[in-house]
Amino acid sequence: MNKEYSNGEITIKWQPKLCQHAGICVKLLPDVYKPKESPWISIGNASTEDLKNQVNQCPSGALSFTVNNDT
Repeated sequence: MNKEYSNGEITIKWQPKLCQHAGICVKLLPDVYKPKESPWISIGNASTEDLKNQVNQCPSGALSFTVNNDT
């Protein structure tokens, strides 16, 4: 089941079936991605730009984001 996490500016989508557990997310933003916690993504612990940069480095494409509209 896909999960979504939002900070108001962006929404991160995690697709667990695509995840290869490379650990890039945890290595780059350990205050955001905590696999042993629930929920495991604490999106408020990083800036929107840092989150975008990290998600763009996800090798499997399991993490993606959309920019939220201000409407």
